[in-house]
Amino acid sequence: MLEKVVIANRGEIALRVLRACKELGIKTVAVHSTADRELKHVLLADETICIGPAPSTKSYLNIPAIIAAAEVTGADGVHPGYGFLSENADFAEQVEKSGFTFIGPTADVIRLMGDKVSAINAMKKAGVPCVPGSDGPVGSDTAKNKEIAKRIGYPVIIKASGGGGGRGMRVVHQEKDLEESIAMTKAEAKAAFNNDMVYMEKYLENPRHIEIQVLADTHGNAVYLAERDCSMQRRHQKVVEEAPAPGITDELRKFIGERCANACIEIGYRGAGTFEFLYENGEFYFIEMNTRLQVEHPVTEMITGIDLVKEQLRVAAGLPLSVKQADIKVRGHAIECRINAEDPNTFLPSPGKITRLHVPGGLGVRWDSHIYAGYSVPPHYDSMIGKLITYAENRDIAIRRMENALSETIIEGIKTNIPLHQQILSDENFRKGGTNIHYLEKKLGLK
Repeated sequence: MLEKVVIANRGEIALRVLRACKELGIKTVAVHSTADRELKHVLLADETICIGPAPSTKSYLNIPAIIAAAEVTGADGVHPGYGFLSENADFAEQVEKSGFTFIGPTADVIRLMGDKVSAINAMKKAGVPCVPGSDGPVGSDTAKNKEIAKRIGYPVIIKASGGGGGRGMRVVHQEKDLEESIAMTKAEAKAAFNNDMVYMEKYLENPRHIEIQVLADTHGNAVYLAERDCSMQRRHQKVVEEAPAPGITDELRKFIGERCANACIEIGYRGAGTFEFLYENGEFYFIEMNTRLQVEHPVTEMITGIDLVKEQLRVAAGLPLSVKQADIKVRGHAIECRINAEDPNTFLPSPGKITRLHVPGGLGVRWDSHIYAGYSVPPHYDSMIGKLITYAENRDIAIRRMENALSETIIEGIKTNIPLHQQILSDENFRKGGTNIHYLEKKLGLK
């Protein structure tokens, strides 16, 4: 097992990694910006190192500073969490070249899956179902592009190969708009990602967002841990997640899960990862793979009883997975609400000091958060301040339990999106299950 790990992140995920390390007897090093000296995991870590000022470009994205922190503390591993450098292949490569273990997949695999075109080609080769598309980058031949779009069938979506987070996408409903849309997406991709490569796919009009959690080790083992439904989104950002996904049968789960696990073996994947799909009319369409831990990993942990972070640490140490596919059973239902420091109506961030805090409890209630009374939420980072998770024997009780937990939660001094979650939980269509990725924006009048 690793002896000392640098936690190259902040907030709730940094605290989550610290807890797993403590359970495994691994010492921890918390790196932090000047704005994060009072973070919970910084106060609890064995060692702490300030790696720069508040802006993330000068701290949490500062690769030399993080590697230097590993060197001066004698660490042997680096856990990137999610966000920041977690899917940066250059970071993974430099960590390994400096003699440390990167707790995640290899740089080559991150590059392969980070480029949407190469990822889709790899998945097709591995037998994972993909969205009908251009099967490669779109060039400047207008006639050929129109031919591709006609074969796929309108509407189509133009996507940046290096895109993510909802940027670098444009939907085209008619042929007359195709050429201009390709040009605009190329320009946007160049500016945002320094990569103007774009590709074309069939635009699914009412899909759900369903993802498969996988684990793989360096001994040729890979497993899938059921699926999550993350369709409740606003501007491509997930708001509520649940597992398992309503309406997905055991047969469908096995069909898509086996293909994802096999794909992991094919590409030489290691650690935790997530295959994201659009799901419509009983069909799965691969869109991307996240080569890291997901924000919503707790719902999978709740229905399987498997600690994903501890499995990451085991795999990074060269150990085999602690579970085989036959050991993994789906029991009950779990729901996660992302609690953000933001105005629930305008969605504007609401940084500031938390003057009063009461978190919910009781059977089947989990609160993953770094905040405490007296803590000041800084304005420099993502607005998520916690994740509220409920688990129960079935979906109806999990929803009711979440409603209770939300009503018990008191966070004063700042605004939060708890009223939005209460609105979602009481929505008739959400309670039925199976809403599509556009549902929340339409409900909020944003579409």
